[in-house]
Amino acid sequence: MCQCYGIKKVTYDSVDALLCRICLAKAKKAIKRVENENTKKKLHLAISVAENFALRNRPDNGGGATSNVLSGGGTPRALSSLSEARLHAPSMPMLTLPGHLSSMAAISTPTIHLNNGTLSRASSRKSLAQSEYIYPDTIRQRVTVDDCPVCQILMPKGPHGCVSRLVILHEEAEDGNAMPDLTRPIGLVSTAVDNLIKVGYDTCHSSDDRILQQDMPPALQRVEVSCRLLEDACHMLKGDPYSSPARKKLIDGSRGILQGTSALLLCFDESEVRKIIRGCRKVLDYLTVTEVIETMDDLSQFVRDITPWLTRMSKDIEGRVLELTHQVHREILVRCMDAVKTLSPILVCAMKIFVQINEDRQNGLPEAAENRNYLAQRMTDEVNEIIRVLQLTTYDEDEWDSDNVTVMRKALSAAQSLLTAALDWLGDPRGRPGAVGEKAIRRILEYSEKIASRSLPEDQFAIRHAISEIQSLTDSICELRNSGRYDNQGLAQSCAQKLKSLVGTKESQGVLPHALINAQRTGGAHPAHTASGKLEQALRWLDNPGVDDGGQGLQAIKSMIDEARALASQLPPHERNQLLNLCSDIDRLANQLADLERRGLGNSPEANAIRSQLRNKLRELAEFMKRVLTDKVVEDFADITTPLKLFVDAVYAPNGMPNRNGNFEDRASNLQEHSNRWTNTGTLVAKCGPSRDKKVIEGLVEVTNQVKNMTPQVIKAGKIRLNNDTDYASQHFENLRKEYADALTRLRSYVDDAIDTGDFVRASESAMRRYTDRCEDAIRDNESQRMVDNTSQIARLGNRVIMAAKNEADNSEEPSFVQRVNEAASSLHSGKCYNACYFTF
Repeated sequence: MCQCYGIKKVTYDSVDALLCRICLAKAKKAIKRVENENTKKKLHLAISVAENFALRNRPDNGGGATSNVLSGGGTPRALSSLSEARLHAPSMPMLTLPGHLSSMAAISTPTIHLNNGTLSRASSRKSLAQSEYIYPDTIRQRVTVDDCPVCQILMPKGPHGCVSRLVILHEEAEDGNAMPDLTRPIGLVSTAVDNLIKVGYDTCHSSDDRILQQDMPPALQRVEVSCRLLEDACHMLKGDPYSSPARKKLIDGSRGILQGTSALLLCFDESEVRKIIRGCRKVLDYLTVTEVIETMDDLSQFVRDITPWLTRMSKDIEGRVLELTHQVHREILVRCMDAVKTLSPILVCAMKIFVQINEDRQNGLPEAAENRNYLAQRMTDEVNEIIRVLQLTTYDEDEWDSDNVTVMRKALSAAQSLLTAALDWLGDPRGRPGAVGEKAIRRILEYSEKIASRSLPEDQFAIRHAISEIQSLTDSICELRNSGRYDNQGLAQSCAQKLKSLVGTKESQGVLPHALINAQRTGGAHPAHTASGKLEQALRWLDNPGVDDGGQGLQAIKSMIDEARALASQLPPHERNQLLNLCSDIDRLANQLADLERRGLGNSPEANAIRSQLRNKLRELAEFMKRVLTDKVVEDFADITTPLKLFVDAVYAPNGMPNRNGNFEDRASNLQEHSNRWTNTGTLVAKCGPSRDKKVIEGLVEVTNQVKNMTPQVIKAGKIRLNNDTDYASQHFENLRKEYADALTRLRSYVDDAIDTGDFVRASESAMRRYTDRCEDAIRDNESQRMVDNTSQIARLGNRVIMAAKNEADNSEEPSFVQRVNEAASSLHSGKCYNACYFTF
């Protein structure tokens, strides 16, 4: 424990771990903290605390921390993985970081290995599989001359080695003790530094990464200069063991080595990020040509070309995921990469059916083209999201995917990825309209409009003016080229310049990035993303009169009213009128209160009375929306399989069947109608529902959009199969059908997670009672089909309740509750007693 600066409690949370694999994110934080303290503390770091902490917690001192980080043979887990994934350079030493680094603050940092003169990074899978960090006691382990040069600098090679030992000696010297002879420990550090510098410069010179070549030398020079400071301190302390300037050089040199090593590893990391992104952009380049492939030979060549890059990207991303410390970033990369893996064979199949229909002059060519373009765009969006996440260095828990800034950032990244294809098309006088480049321009304009709709007013005008000019120039260029005139370079150059000014390049910022920066800078108070969050903001405003919340409370109320009115449009007349009247009352009271506050009467008796009424009305609104949404979920999601099953039957109807095409159109309309109902309800649950779980809400929004976009594509694929009874058409339809069915299942799962299970069971009971009454009416009226339909609906609702009950039981750790729920579910399943399940909740 450090007695110098009053650290009274040392825990894992308060000690920055110094890892064998050099945890840069933590090392940099520690160094920054030290630099912000006064000169006397300088390089206090967590190293001295960690060494003393480890010393007290060694097994021979009765500490138990070591066992948490040692592998079975007593070797630290970080060290036990040092033999993994070593790459041998065929010629001169170079930096080979094959794995999958991310931006420094978002990774578990790499280990740099020296193996036959080659600097490479070992896999960190073992350490990540066991714990997120390797804690301070591991620095007591010793390294050898065969280990990584960074480890040789920062970890002991004997009883007197390593930089941290020098810091401990400095701490002891401040207590009045004489400094011992440092020739041996500093000599060991100097040898390791020389080794690191040699390999670093060789790596820098052999790399084709210009940014790495630019950033690495300063870091190496800092390590070298700091090492010389240590050597000077050693010579000075020989003459005067109490020399204050020597101790200052000692601490400055130690700090400089740590900071230089951090900067060095940061260069390595950023270089690896760029390598992986280059592979991702190569995949994007191939995806842009999917729309111009019209023969089977071209398709075969496309598959041969893109497959190695997809494999490489998959391997890189899978390795990167293992090293990310932000769980959310891991999940995004896994989800996006899984989507790419799923979509890639479906895309190839869609391209194959397009080529076949085109070559055989069969029906369904427009539908096949739309299927292909949709799948290519989905893959493009997923790869763009991978690129965006790879470049993230932090994670904001309060940032939502629906935030304006987040949407703008994603759109800007997608637009930038299309700029090269657009400029290539403009630079080719004979580039034909409808080619990849022209479509890239159109998509850039779509993304620009998405950014403009979320920008500040002044930025909106600039963006939309640029969009109008580029669109006009592109139309003129296409018209000239369609007419066989290729003297359009003046227009093309002007269009290219305006595109660069809009999207931005390395030389100029661009209008879109400027709008994004302004949106980030403005910030401001915004309503929450969930109904419960908005209610909380509104009540906070009402409960704190006289406190300026920047208008957040009033905005939250207005947003709740807008969403409630959107919900009202989906309700029966009686409930719709009730909800609209409630919204009108709240709107009137909120405006009255806001007016009183503007006039300085926010604490008047009249204002307090309005607050009391408004508070009650808001709670009533929240409960009303919760109830009607639960009822809609019960009704709309009782059966998500039958509409799709009927549509599939219509698709596979045999030739010669009466009214075959008419039946297909009816089933397609029925599927579209149900899809609209499912997606509308899903959107309302996300916006107005009671859930505050960010992961659930964002997942619900994402899968809702996916179902909405996929429905017309499934119908088009079904029409292709209807008109073309071939294996390719059947396989293509089955691919999209399975993907669509999976999306529907996930949509229902997210909706169930977003509402309260007890309310769902109660609403299901009410619905079953209504259908029971309808069954009795059908029996009295001798309408057998209506009786069967209502009975089937009762069975579906009962099955949904059983599913919800089992889900609750699986997620509960209370044995008595689990037993009661399972018994109630079993009773319902056997038809004995529904009320048991109801009373359980």
